[in-house]
Amino acid sequence: MNKRRFRADDPERKTWQDSEKIFSAFGLSAGMVFVDIGCGEGYFALPAARRVGPFGKVYAVDINADAVAALSEQAANEGLSNLSAEVKAAEETVVCEGCADIVFFGIDLHDFANPERVLHNAKKMLKPSGRLIDLDWKDVPMEFGPPPEKRFSVHKAQGMIQSAGFRILSVQDAGPYHYLISAGNPV
Repeated sequence: MNKRRFRADDPERKTWQDSEKIFSAFGLSAGMVFVDIGCGEGYFALPAARRVGPFGKVYAVDINADAVAALSEQAANEGLSNLSAEVKAAEETVVCEGCADIVFFGIDLHDFANPERVLHNAKKMLKPSGRLIDLDWKDVPMEFGPPPEKRFSVHKAQGMIQSAGFRILSVQDAGPYHYLISAGNPV
């Protein structure tokens, strides 16, 4: 298994994981509050900040201080004052209570030490009408990504999300290597 690190500006990645198409799939738009848990160098956080615009807000959190520094530098270079990046474990993260339109896990829910706690924290951050979005690796052989035994199948991820008190709204393919689960608070 190739252990490859994907940079925020990786042009090859855009051929198989287009952030704009993914955002369109779940309706990210101007003025929204977007929380990116496990943001890395900002592959999703940076275009999200551009998309939500000056009246929106992006909170980006990751445990990797170097990645957060690179993200913060790029956001400053672009004048994205609506993006706030912080070094913090997902299990300890509640950036706001009831303020997020979207809490986003971009190919990382399987990486957290305690995914159940991370999902519980997401529930605290979401507005009543907000949505949890889990983009993750399909459980199929491929040349990169996490080892198959570490990945969450769609069914396992759905079960975890439902066990955390969410209602599954949709499940769809997000390119050749990923699935996209959208979930909301129960009615």
